[in-house]
Amino acid sequence: CPFMWQQKLMGKDDFSKIPNGHPAIEHRMELLYSEGVHKGKITLNKFVEVACTNPAKIFGLPNKGTLAVGSDADIVIFDPNETHTLSAATHHMNVDYSAYEGHAVTGKVKKVLLRGRLAIDDNKCLMEKGEGRFVKRTKTSSV
Repeated sequence: CPFMWQQKLMGKDDFSKIPNGHPAIEHRMELLYSEGVHKGKITLNKFVEVACTNPAKIFGLPNKGTLAVGSDADIVIFDPNETHTLSAATHHMNVDYSAYEGHAVTGKVKKVLLRGRLAIDDNKCLMEKGEGRFVKRTKTSSV
């Protein structure tokens, strides 16, 4: 839910008027891998648990977050060794700034398969507007 920088400035003199949101969704896998796994703070298994398995459970999406017969998990092809620098000039989010501007990370999403179809290929989005699909949540436990 990112907003353009000019929109964020609406709260310059009154914090309560700052629109909520932070542009980071595109880089969350790379940031978590780089700062967590690459720096030895979490294991690769914990990375998958935190980035995939747990969100699917928390949000009541039983067929997501795992690679198993009957699941509808999306697949990310990830290069754990590629280094790159995050920047608003190169991200794909519809926002004109990055909170991570100039931050170097190790690990790069190379491809994404969505419902068996190549959706992202080496920084290029191959999906068209309207190709998303609503996924109904199931009831989750309060525990």
